[in-house]
Amino acid sequence: MYAMLALYWTAGGDGFPFAPIDDNHKSASILEGVPVEVVAPLMALLGLLGAVVALAMVRGAGSGRWSAAMIAFGWIVAAALTLVIPDYTLIALLAFGPLLLVFAFTGVPGPQDGIGDILYWHRINLIILFAGGLLWAAATLAYQRRRRAACQHCGRRHGPAGNGPSRQALLRWGRWAVVVACLAPLPYEITRVAWYFGYPLGVTRDFLSMMQNTDGMLAIGLGCAIASALGGVLTHGLVSRWGEVYPRWIWFKAGKPVPPALAIVPASLVAVVLIPAGLMMLWQPAIGDGWGVRLPSVPWVLWGVALGVATIAYHLRRRGACRHCGRGAKAEGQRRP
Repeated sequence: MYAMLALYWTAGGDGFPFAPIDDNHKSASILEGVPVEVVAPLMALLGLLGAVVALAMVRGAGSGRWSAAMIAFGWIVAAALTLVIPDYTLIALLAFGPLLLVFAFTGVPGPQDGIGDILYWHRINLIILFAGGLLWAAATLAYQRRRRAACQHCGRRHGPAGNGPSRQALLRWGRWAVVVACLAPLPYEITRVAWYFGYPLGVTRDFLSMMQNTDGMLAIGLGCAIASALGGVLTHGLVSRWGEVYPRWIWFKAGKPVPPALAIVPASLVAVVLIPAGLMMLWQPAIGDGWGVRLPSVPWVLWGVALGVATIAYHLRRRGACRHCGRGAKAEGQRRP
């Protein structure tokens, strides 16, 4: 479908999602402002090639080098669509999504002309590409597991080595990853708190004055810093007992096991959207208003990677026997035929 759109843009059709646009509606994507006559044909070519590769994956085709080439293609496309091309739109949507639902009924405060002035086509396109990247990652992972003769659902293979690292090793890796994930956002949190209390840390005095004179700007920054710090507290749950069993202070659930998905799904989503938001700052390194505007967000790349590693370790530690292949059961009698 995207290849068909790209062919339409190649033929001169309207709506090219990276076309030049006014500053208020630009995305911060690495492709923003690229020439349509060059990029649209490449999009069409890659889209059509992707359709062929995807069909081959579904049919289980390919062996040897062809199989390896398809797997490499799938992971490269997935990484480009989810991590490289998007900007901060995804993390902003994740953070302010509930407010957008409210604004849909109450109207958007400030100068914006409704929801459409926030979620315009340049941003919606990035959301579509991000979703496509997630689909490519899932499809490529399933195909890769199939070629390795592993279960397409859990990735395990026959034999003791098929169950992966030990619980102790996973916990050790997870702890290191959690430390990095908690330290990486500190520069962002410190600068935003400093700005709120009137200290121009990393910015010019004029820039701070502009923020102080813009309703809600510093409050939003402070709120994001607090949310980041709270996220660090929750991240500890990936390596703590209260991340596996509800603690006593949650009296209505105390002692019951925490559903793994309750931690894995939000942590995975946050990890993935942090990386493009951090990379965006590398694509636009200008620091005319001071280093505090962009540089504190660059470690978000490390934050996202570390959170992803901690989440994977938590998932592997918590997973039980696979419902589809039966591998991972503690006793042979627990295995499904």
